[in-house]
Amino acid sequence: MEAVVSSSVGILGTGSWVPTRALSNEEIARRVPGASPEWIVRKTAIRSRRFAAAEEATSDLAVHAATRALRDAGLGVERVDYLIVSTSTPDQPQPPTACLVQERLGAYGAACFDVNAVCAGFVHALVLARSLVADRPGTHALVVGADVYSRILDFEDRRTAVLLGDGAGAAVVGAVPAGRGVIEYEMASRGDAGDLIRVSAGGSRLPASAATLAEGGHFFRMQGRGVTELVLQEVPPFVDKLLARAGVDPADIAHVVPHQPNGMLLDELVRACGLTAARTHRTVEEYANTGSASVPLTLDHANRAGRLSDGDLVLLLAFGGGMSFGACLLRWSGAASTPIASTQDG
Repeated sequence: MEAVVSSSVGILGTGSWVPTRALSNEEIARRVPGASPEWIVRKTAIRSRRFAAAEEATSDLAVHAATRALRDAGLGVERVDYLIVSTSTPDQPQPPTACLVQERLGAYGAACFDVNAVCAGFVHALVLARSLVADRPGTHALVVGADVYSRILDFEDRRTAVLLGDGAGAAVVGAVPAGRGVIEYEMASRGDAGDLIRVSAGGSRLPASAATLAEGGHFFRMQGRGVTELVLQEVPPFVDKLLARAGVDPADIAHVVPHQPNGMLLDELVRACGLTAARTHRTVEEYANTGSASVPLTLDHANRAGRLSDGDLVLLLAFGGGMSFGACLLRWSGAASTPIASTQDG
């Protein structure tokens, strides 16, 4: 058996979960003025998405994904030292959603907290988990990305209502064999572009009130064209910087697991980053944009399908509100996971 050293930290297991309720483009088009199924596919490549049931919240999805990740890693909840939940749709303002997940899992030995970098949050949380585990060898972190965007969609706004769905993905982080695991990472923010993606009301500046409800201040808003332009401007040099520091050529990347904003932007971004030789993993067609869940959910699907081989270079790439950017380059460790038949169906 290959020796495990504390300086190498990577992903030991993955898990994901999506709600049972699937909505086709035909169903969405009936609710969204000016949207047709053909228009949705042409503009986004999305064909369906999952919406949480009325009794389901972000923590519920997170618990399911976390349970699967722990099972995949062969790790009991008593061995989780850090539990980090990345979300911009928490169950409630307080307590942290991570503490709700802890209680459901029974992971009482874990320190728990939330991260909010919107759709880039999982990568940010993964980088933080890697540092925590590296600093204290023998520890483990459970990192979950989960969002329930269906609760904050304005179905009068076709620019956003057709794009988003609900889901959760998770990864267990711990020591891996030498030469495997996280190689390099990059994070950046553009606070001057914060208005491109926002939910204006419900915080300390605009507390919930009859006026904020009437004005639609609690709905998700996005300037799609502005986001696209900024992403195509900022992300390619961002990726170049990461790969240069790691001493890796883009042609050496075997897999790209990106945030899933919409299919058209994904295609443009992969070309702009010079990553066309890699296999780009996608779940956007089936699940739409699941926010912070999109990277770990897509990673889990690739893992459980046996598409990731030991030693493969994998690039996780995300961007979201803030604007926030995150990338993590890792060398995959271990054989493919044993498939779980119901993973794709929630």
